[in-house]
Amino acid sequence: MKLTFCGGAGMVTGSCYLLETDTTKILVDCGMVQGSRFAESLNAEPFLFNPKDIDAVLVSHAHIDHTGRLPKLCKEGFRGAIYGTGPTLDFAHALLLDSEHVIRNEAEREGFAPIYDLKDVEMTFTLTKIIPYGETITVSDGVSFRMHDAGHILGSSIVEVFADNGKGETIKIVFSGDLGNSPTPLLHDTYKEKDADYLVVESTYGNVVHETTRARKDMLEDVIEETIKAGGVLMIPVFSTERTQELLYEFNELVEHGRIPTVPVFVDSPLAIKITEIFKKYPEFYNREAARLRRSGDEIFNFPGLKFTPTIDDSRSINAVRPPKIVMAGSGMSHGGRIMYHEKLYLPDPASTLLIIGYQVKGSLGRRLLDGEKTVRIFGAEVSVRAKIVKISGYSAHADQQKLLDWVDPMRLTLKKIFVTHGEEDAAGTFAQLLKDRFALEAVAVRVGDAFELE
Repeated sequence: MKLTFCGGAGMVTGSCYLLETDTTKILVDCGMVQGSRFAESLNAEPFLFNPKDIDAVLVSHAHIDHTGRLPKLCKEGFRGAIYGTGPTLDFAHALLLDSEHVIRNEAEREGFAPIYDLKDVEMTFTLTKIIPYGETITVSDGVSFRMHDAGHILGSSIVEVFADNGKGETIKIVFSGDLGNSPTPLLHDTYKEKDADYLVVESTYGNVVHETTRARKDMLEDVIEETIKAGGVLMIPVFSTERTQELLYEFNELVEHGRIPTVPVFVDSPLAIKITEIFKKYPEFYNREAARLRRSGDEIFNFPGLKFTPTIDDSRSINAVRPPKIVMAGSGMSHGGRIMYHEKLYLPDPASTLLIIGYQVKGSLGRRLLDGEKTVRIFGAEVSVRAKIVKISGYSAHADQQKLLDWVDPMRLTLKKIFVTHGEEDAAGTFAQLLKDRFALEAVAVRVGDAFELE
């Protein structure tokens, strides 16, 4: 059995892992590299395998860095099955349609060929198969898998693969996917694995400890109140899936309990609006408290002052609303999307605040703002940065260093080797060394192209 890291190693995006036995080839995720213009050429590069040879793709969750090259895979001949939970596949459909639109527009503007088109996206979703958590699915003789709730976004999964090693023994390989930052306002806690022979674990925050759940909510309340008092605009770059819905849930509670004044709150993202509607379709995936509120009649994604702005004209009308106001808009790393229009307008305003709540990839505008750049270029114009830049890492959808360690701990007695992936070099290297020191386990921070025989 052979495991090859075809993406998402030494970086936070582009997850793609190939597991091969004598009879079967499985991909876990097939994601797009994101965050900088260099990513365009990386995504256009050939796969490290022949797509026609792949029997199945196991999708851990819908984010584009885990699904974004699925249409390219299909375009190049893949015709196997694509497995995921109901929310994962519904979200992925919406996200990939949006991604195709962005890629097409960029390709027309810059004069390069798009890596896939709408026909390829639609082909992708003729191959999907919805599976429930906990059910064992057979891919081929001697190879099967199960998925469990990762607590990262609605429908996200930890993937367990079981393979016959040819000696009458079954090897269990666990792929963490992206592990959630439990507890969260909407989701169930991350499933606890008890054993595995091999582990592929993410390390996005392998060198960071987040604020507590209580602290992050208090910080959010403080940022809102301070910006309102200053008469500014609170800009929040959001990822359309999960972060937008989690913030709406938090805003709902803060407003209904009188903890923040009622001011205009705009969700300026057509994709986030579409994703929120998909959320409403899957209440069985909510945690107990969110499900209870929904049953009681509380509209958990609605509150006084909230307005969705799906059209361009709706978006432009936000400018006519005098501050204070709050604008949530994509993209989450300020790498494209409507948030950039608001940043261009309000970053020069010292009364305003840019609140960063998600991971910012190197090279993205969000990362450069977080690193303290005082002048940035947006849509060809030099923009002075006088607004406050505030980060609350507790709203990240990823487990921090301590939660990652706690999750690995129950498996320490059975693990033969740990592969640390989905993290920048510092984070992955730090976490791999910590695993060695803490558990006396063999742990390696992998790079793209690394391949390992699994004994």
